Amino acid sequence: MKDPAPEEPADPSVPDPPRKSPTPGQSMPPPNLETAARGPKVVALGGGHGLYASLSALRTVTDDLTAVVTVADDGGSSGRLRRELGVLPPGDLRMALAALCGDDEWGQTWSEVVQHRFRSEGELHGHAVGNLLIVALWELLEDPVVGLDWVGRLLGAHGRVLPMASVPLDIQAEVELDGTVTTVRGQVACALTPGRVRSISLLPSDPPACPQAVEAIETADWVVFGPGSWFTSVLPHLKVPELARALHETSARRLVILNLAPQAGETDGFSPERHLEVLGEHAPALVVDAVIADGGVVADPGALEKAAGSMGGRVVLADVAAHDGSARHDGPRLAAVLDEIFREKR
Repeated sequence: MKDPAPEEPADPSVPDPPRKSPTPGQSMPPPNLETAARGPKVVALGGGHGLYASLSALRTVTDDLTAVVTVADDGGSSGRLRRELGVLPPGDLRMALAALCGDDEWGQTWSEVVQHRFRSEGELHGHAVGNLLIVALWELLEDPVVGLDWVGRLLGAHGRVLPMASVPLDIQAEVELDGTVTTVRGQVACALTPGRVRSISLLPSDPPACPQAVEAIETADWVVFGPGSWFTSVLPHLKVPELARALHETSARRLVILNLAPQAGETDGFSPERHLEVLGEHAPALVVDAVIADGGVVADPGALEKAAGSMGGRVVLADVAAHDGSARHDGPRLAAVLDEIFREKR
């Protein structure tokens, strides 16, 4: 059907698409949280594949789940959209939304749709459908949180997805190689520069936190760090001042899910306990209540217990790795351990 001619009046029975937030500056009600009745109120921090893993498990054990996602990606489809349109990089936000999709036909179909990438010889090559959808809603609704809530409703997401900051960020890292320390800027550069990352900071150094993310952390029962890229997905949350304050002052208990293997370019040679030590170096006052680690990758349980104890926490060793030989967490196994911890059965 052709579009009506410009002079033809619009059909009054057909509502116009939303052009802005129904209430400027406020988001729609979070998707699927109105009648939460199962599990604690959980906030999960991170980005990329690591956050996808934790959310895939968490959505099966609680009805009140919020993801707070890094917004520093400068590569691929996200980087192109960020540079061209000046928006938050949508990729990690998209992956979090996909992880929250249900296991029914609707959820699985939409998860595949938003994750689908175009393959062509043109400008669309490499763009993820979900990235374009998110950015389109941001332009129409003029509010990132409102746009993400609308996408969550479309997908039937079992939880809410929020950016950790209200502006795009750059990660700056100090990288050591053969005794020489260099400064690199950008998430992609941090991940690909040869050497070992020693510390990270954010540019701008005092970015505005997403207010809804701060509120979610302040009112949570549990806050979950990791797994994921330690320097570019997990630690950046502690470098946003308002977010860091909330993470330190919240009455929520704090849980860390450790990676199953070091990540090339970021944590080469890191032991499980070294991950905790680096977390403590970037947030010396942070208290951790529990640490989940796969027993098969912990060479020195005593050293890990000591590192966790120095932050106030205990170690829960469990079989949470996928049994296909990859360094991936098994969703159902991780969910079972999380459920036991939340219900104080472990």
